[in-house]
Amino acid sequence: MNNMVIALQITALGMGLVFAAIILLWWMMDLLTLLTADKQPISDSAETGSVTNEDLKAQAAAVAVAIALAEQQASLAHPLVDPPTAIVSAWQLGTRSRQLYEKGTSIVRKPRKIG
Repeated sequence: MNNMVIALQITALGMGLVFAAIILLWWMMDLLTLLTADKQPISDSAETGSVTNEDLKAQAAAVAVAIALAEQQASLAHPLVDPPTAIVSAWQLGTRSRQLYEKGTSIVRKPRKIG
């Protein structure tokens, strides 16, 4: 029982270290993002031209149509062809080979001597 407790403690310690390292890397990435991000303030929408909800919907619809057309073209570009079926499956070949071996008939013929 003592070995099981030690094993569980080692497991918990290892998993804790892994998650702590992941969280540390996450914080470091956030810090680097904050330090290296552009410091330009966001301008008002009146200066750059206001974007309405209808404009966003139209842009989203255009992107959706473009993606759908690209997927349709890609799917038609390479039609998949079913491979031809084997005359004898691997299972049947193995079974028949075993049966012939048990009967004493060799599938592999011995090479003939020439000369």
